[in-house]
Amino acid sequence: MKSAHRYHFSPAVTVILIFGIISLLGDMVYEGARSANSQYFSLLSISAAQIGLVFGIGEFLGYALRLLAGVLSDKTGRHWVFLFVGYGMLLVVPLMGVTGQWNVLVVLLLMERIGKALRNPAKDTIVSSVAENQVGIGFAFGLQEALDQLGAFSGPLIFSLTFILVGSNNLGAYQLGYRWLLLPFVLLMLFLVYAWQRIRRERLIKHVKVREFRHERLSRLFWFYTAFTFFASLGLVNFALIGFHLKANRLLSDANITLLYAVAMGVDALVALAVGRYYDRAKARSGHKTGGLIVLLVVPLLTALIPFFALTRSVGLAVLGMVLFGAVMGIHETIMRSAIADLTPFYKRGTGYGVFHLGYGLAFLVGAAAMGWLYDRGLIALIFGLVLVSEAVAALVFYRMRQIALREAEYQPPAAGS
Repeated sequence: MKSAHRYHFSPAVTVILIFGIISLLGDMVYEGARSANSQYFSLLSISAAQIGLVFGIGEFLGYALRLLAGVLSDKTGRHWVFLFVGYGMLLVVPLMGVTGQWNVLVVLLLMERIGKALRNPAKDTIVSSVAENQVGIGFAFGLQEALDQLGAFSGPLIFSLTFILVGSNNLGAYQLGYRWLLLPFVLLMLFLVYAWQRIRRERLIKHVKVREFRHERLSRLFWFYTAFTFFASLGLVNFALIGFHLKANRLLSDANITLLYAVAMGVDALVALAVGRYYDRAKARSGHKTGGLIVLLVVPLLTALIPFFALTRSVGLAVLGMVLFGAVMGIHETIMRSAIADLTPFYKRGTGYGVFHLGYGLAFLVGAAAMGWLYDRGLIALIFGLVLVSEAVAALVFYRMRQIALREAEYQPPAAGS
């Protein structure tokens, strides 16, 4: 691919960096909150099953509504409207610091997830269209994810610092941490305005022709890919359960739990950069857009190991489990998003991201609710079983998906620029 690995500061790279800064600030806000949410809810006497259900519903809404947002952004071409509204809804996160009523907090948490649903298909469509045939889609999403995780690393540190300064086992400390997140939110909105003005001036985004939307189709390979991501994500033990486990068993202090989450996000960033570049190189070597899918083979393998480390009573193993969690999330957020751009036509890309995230969110809903219910009843072994079965099915779907990709590659022209 003729320019996939020439990363100079062209207008396209500059725009991707701007979006990376926006993502960094966004992750400071909502990942900072997510590092403390389960412990905060625990102080309000909410059970693991209730936490699992609330977070599962939140993840489901955050992904399921992306289908509607993606279809509408494709049909209307109004990607920026979805971006401004979606990012603007992050304001609810600092508002979590002004109430201790759990039902109000649930509404705010769900609104934050809805905002993410509104903005993500439009953002991914813009980033992939700027990067396509210019800097490499894998590089673009790898850089985005690395900057995301710099924000996800620093966000939890805001809570860790707050706990160190004012104590941790009280509602006031948590509420102060949430209120501090107002500052990165304001900066985010300023950068978003700048990005909008810069992209319009550089004319880097293709004009979406609404009439062409109806003539595009999602491929058979895309649907197998969606099934793979569903089963791979169904067996992923989420941090809400891991954080609850660490606090309930008094394995780590509140400050150290949020610090451990920050470490996992740092691992996420490093893995994202590495696998993003490998994805582009694998595509270049194969000469076809689907050549990078081979990277996904490690996802079921690593995911299956996480509960055997993270849900033990060993601090050392829990740390290792969170490192694995960070690595898996780095691959999820980089390669899984990059692949959608290579598996879907441009005028159906927002829809493709929406469909993909619908399956992704449904998997998180079922997985989080089931694991929380099993954990409350002390059925840890069944959590291990659920994870192993889910990842085994994901591996089988991957094998079939790989066969289809290789067969289609024989009848398709090489990727542009290869």
